[in-house]
Amino acid sequence: MRNPYILVAPTGARRSKSDHAQLPIHMDEIVQTAKACFAAGAQGLHLHVRDAAGQHTLDPGIYRETLLELGKNVPDMDLQITTEAAGVFDVPTQLACLEGVKPAWASISIKEIARDPTLADGVYGTCAQNETRVQHILYDLTDLALLADWQSRGIVRPGQEDAIFVLGCYTKGQMSDPSDLVPFVDAFAGDGKWMVCAFGQNEHACLLAAARRGGDVRVGFENSLQSENGVQFKDNTASVRALSQALKDAS
Repeated sequence: MRNPYILVAPTGARRSKSDHAQLPIHMDEIVQTAKACFAAGAQGLHLHVRDAAGQHTLDPGIYRETLLELGKNVPDMDLQITTEAAGVFDVPTQLACLEGVKPAWASISIKEIARDPTLADGVYGTCAQNETRVQHILYDLTDLALLADWQSRGIVRPGQEDAIFVLGCYTKGQMSDPSDLVPFVDAFAGDGKWMVCAFGQNEHACLLAAARRGGDVRVGFENSLQSENGVQFKDNTASVRALSQALKDAS
């Protein structure tokens, strides 16, 4: 088994400190978490930012400020922003975020962009123009089929093939299973890299299954707070460290 790329998703759009006291919400917390997770084995950071009230935001200014601080403190860590709507933002806001931030790397839910297909070409064209690497968030095989369709029509540009398979959805008590990965891998075609994230105490088991099949992995409090025995991790770093060790043991 090759060593997979590890992306840490420490915050997400939905959880708060009532879910876990060590959930990093403020910029200084995110920076410190990034430093610790990088030292523990995470090569990249999947970034969510919050507004002054602690709510999920796609504000370009907050993103730029946070990316600047992260770049100063963890210059060797890859930084990926999310454009996730999380039931709050429309497609014009998502496009404005990409235009305003011009990130090196962004995750984009094709299901969300399909809410306003007239803007889809602009979303992916903006990423191509700004040399933003795209990772498509795919929740099911319908999303995968839509990606193939948009690729064939030139809406999704060449070089924008990477994907992350979400094994489950953002619901209370969600528990992913390694078998959830099989339909995605069997249906995914092309040259793009693929990654997996999973929910609940089977998170690491799902990520190990993905690594065995040649995929990369995303770990962190956005998706799961728990170890395989159902005990909460102390913080994101503990989860990254445990996964890194499990991957080494399995290789």
